[in-house]
Amino acid sequence: MAVHEIVSPPTGAEPPRARTRSDAGVLSLDGTWRFAWSPTAHTGKDPSDPGDTWDEIPVPAHWQVCGYGAPAYTNVRYPFPIDPPRVPEANPTGEYRRIVRRPPGWDTGRVLLRFDGVDSWFEVWVNGSPAGRSSGSRLTVEFDVTGLLTGGDDVLAVRVHQWSFASYVEDQDQWWLSGIFRSVALLHRPEHGIHDVRIVADYDHRSGDGLLRVEAKSTRPVTVEVPERDVRGAAGETIHLTSVEPWSAEAPRLYRVLIAGEAETISADIGFRTVSVEDGRLLLNGAPLVFRGVNRHDIDARSGRAVTWETMERDVVLMKRHNVNAVRTSHYPPDPYFLELCDRYGLYVVEECDIETHGFSLVDWRGNPSDDPAWGEVYLDRMRRMVERDKNATSVVMWSLGNEAGWGRNLAANSRWTKERDPSRPIHYEQDTECEEAGVYSRMYPTFDELEAIGRHEEPESADPARDAHRRALPMVMCEYGHAMGNGPGGLADYEAIVDAHPRLAGGFVWEWIDHGLEGAGPDGRRTYLYGGDFGEPVHDGSFVIDGLVFPDRTPSPALAEFAAVIAPVRMRVDGGDLVVENRWSFTTTGDVVFSWSLESDGEAVGSGPLDVPVVGPLSAARFTLPPAVRAAESSAPPGGDLWLTVTATTGSASPGVEAGHVLSRAQQRCRATAPRRASARTPDTASARRFDDSGHPEALGHFPVAHVGLDIWRAPTENDRYAGNGETSSLESRWREAGFDRLVERTTDVKVSGASARRAARYGSAGLDTGFDVDYLWTARGDGFRLEVTIERRGEWRLPLPRLGIVLALRAADPGSAVLEWLGLGPGESYPDSRSANWYGRHRMTVREAQVPYVVPQENGNRSEVSRLSLTVPEGCLRIESLHQFDAAVRPWSTERLERARHLAELDEDGLLWVHLAAGVTGLGSAACGPGVRRRAQYRAGRARLVLDFVSERS
Repeated sequence: MAVHEIVSPPTGAEPPRARTRSDAGVLSLDGTWRFAWSPTAHTGKDPSDPGDTWDEIPVPAHWQVCGYGAPAYTNVRYPFPIDPPRVPEANPTGEYRRIVRRPPGWDTGRVLLRFDGVDSWFEVWVNGSPAGRSSGSRLTVEFDVTGLLTGGDDVLAVRVHQWSFASYVEDQDQWWLSGIFRSVALLHRPEHGIHDVRIVADYDHRSGDGLLRVEAKSTRPVTVEVPERDVRGAAGETIHLTSVEPWSAEAPRLYRVLIAGEAETISADIGFRTVSVEDGRLLLNGAPLVFRGVNRHDIDARSGRAVTWETMERDVVLMKRHNVNAVRTSHYPPDPYFLELCDRYGLYVVEECDIETHGFSLVDWRGNPSDDPAWGEVYLDRMRRMVERDKNATSVVMWSLGNEAGWGRNLAANSRWTKERDPSRPIHYEQDTECEEAGVYSRMYPTFDELEAIGRHEEPESADPARDAHRRALPMVMCEYGHAMGNGPGGLADYEAIVDAHPRLAGGFVWEWIDHGLEGAGPDGRRTYLYGGDFGEPVHDGSFVIDGLVFPDRTPSPALAEFAAVIAPVRMRVDGGDLVVENRWSFTTTGDVVFSWSLESDGEAVGSGPLDVPVVGPLSAARFTLPPAVRAAESSAPPGGDLWLTVTATTGSASPGVEAGHVLSRAQQRCRATAPRRASARTPDTASARRFDDSGHPEALGHFPVAHVGLDIWRAPTENDRYAGNGETSSLESRWREAGFDRLVERTTDVKVSGASARRAARYGSAGLDTGFDVDYLWTARGDGFRLEVTIERRGEWRLPLPRLGIVLALRAADPGSAVLEWLGLGPGESYPDSRSANWYGRHRMTVREAQVPYVVPQENGNRSEVSRLSLTVPEGCLRIESLHQFDAAVRPWSTERLERARHLAELDEDGLLWVHLAAGVTGLGSAACGPGVRRRAQYRAGRARLVLDFVSERS
């Protein structure tokens, strides 16, 4: 058996310890290394060979993104036969070389070599002498190389295998990528230095006092100082601080703590806080702790899991600006700098151990390492390295044993060790379904009904009454929900309403933060984002890795805007002449929130002003009367238009990551509907008849020649449409295709053109089916425009929702994407029946190209809801579309067929047509790709629809 197949913790490694900020010497080894790649584990390279003639590779980096081998994506399945601990002979291996020189002044004490992340197993030599070997791809390991360094130029050699026994416990839903992908450094450990510290900073919410205790490992006395409070003490003592400001995600207050020994001083930024479970609730500092969080992988579209500090900070700032308050580090410890950012900016962290054996579920968990005693030390080593490294991170409020690794004695042992080592944080593990060890009850992707039942303590009973009672007394966390794959998820507002209604529910973490698309050349050679199967993998899980709230370039998707609106910390509702304000912060009043109002008539401002809203305390709501100025503006508004009152809440001052004036939430009330417009009585001249073609449709609408008018029922399936969802046996897409919605054939049954009008009757059906639609189109010329009256009757019976129901027009345009789209309705983003919280009613404007959402996998997107007026402007003129009744609209520079056919964004080409989709209704999104499908109230099920649309031409 090869050495990398021997189930063992690291060999030659130092005991794990806390990551500290010390004045002892550090020499970064990041940069350019020599590199040689081999397709097998037998490289033929001598560890003493400096590799002077080899290739060069950056460190940190993955070799697959540097041109050696290729990435591969699987969600559950192992990409090799399940035969633990054996791995394939075809085991790509990287040989790394670097010349190192011990810095001056490091002659005394010890020198440690630290690796923060190497995937998946590696050996280390210095000048050909072994220093150690290790696995645990996302875990820090240190080797003592003091006796191996000469003081001159030393050859540091690292051999990294892609596959090892460790691969069996690192089957996380992500790309398989290899190499030294986190930082490497030499550390000087001075004689009589501080080898390790443990800092406990508790907060008593009743007295407002803090208790600080620092345990230090050193051969000499160690002092502890909090300069800001002019407090000093000794390591090992409990230091009492009165009236401290506690740390929370809302106010991430940190205190600098100096820990000084004879030869070394450590500085740490520490927050005082206490996490507890009391009376079935998860609490922070005595107040409810509700996670409004995201799952986060390390990923960058160009560099894989080698993520820069700047990129990490960009993530954290984006989270804070979108009201996210928590991160689950799925499914391994992050780079330690990420936790520093969470401490500083304020994010609660559930830190997860680098353990997942999901692929064993496909063989009924046979041979699962989680319950195999031979793997016990490996499991415990991984837990120790995580907890010891990050035990002083204020932001870490919960330890997670891992993810989707079944259950067994090794996970139970990890929990017991952790609770003894750190009783201050609860244990999380979703697959401890009986909560045998976990301190919270965790579930993935519950349906809405299941979540409500859990909130009422009415989940299904366990066989053991004692365990059942124990679990029901615990708070519940959704470690994953709201699967953000493609266009979606829908239903986030429904989840949040259930969490709000039940104190037991401590919120959850949307899956996930970012799409894992890797930048590369698509099938046609153009640059695009790639996913599973695009690298020739024989086993892969396709686009299931594209499931984030932000796109691969970290541009927020509509889902992130939706999530931010749903979890807004300040909610408002206009109720008649009153404003209801709900403060959802646990510790912060609304004293720094700025409230204002504006009034718009058909999207045009007719009044605005500040609102003097009294302060609302944490977790409280209050009702206030709107000032007379609001009603006065309503009374003086011009007659005839839709009148909307909008109240906006913004930040009054800056906070970590969030600027002053940042919008927290909006609330709207429709004060007056548009007065009905009378139809023009003017009769056009008889030349109007020449405006219609032989099919009974206009030859042109304003400056746009008409290429097509037809029934619009199909949509390019979303990723969520393709999956059945919890509790369903078939997907929406499969049911829609079975009903023939994707292959309707049109047959004209009657055409009558008479002077100023044209009527066309058509029947739509699908081969082999006797169901379909009967559609009546009536066009009436009206001056320079037309009125279209469309009646759609469903023929036959379907017990399923419709993707959409309306008409589609194809209008010829020289540059369709640059046409300016303006509409009165919900915007500015796309909206669907179960995903519209981020939008507000008003006048919105952008180009047609800007209105498209760049999902990595092209699919249905860009719908706008509650539209009453829409215009398309090109250099030659403008076409306005109006209706007395609100409709759904989407305008695209490509057809539904082209959108459906493309598998990558770069494959979408504009085709010289503006495709204008006008619908009486559409079906929502759901999150069936992983979770529940579209709730019935968000499904469009009408059997009959009528649209009355006026097309008015205007010159530029």
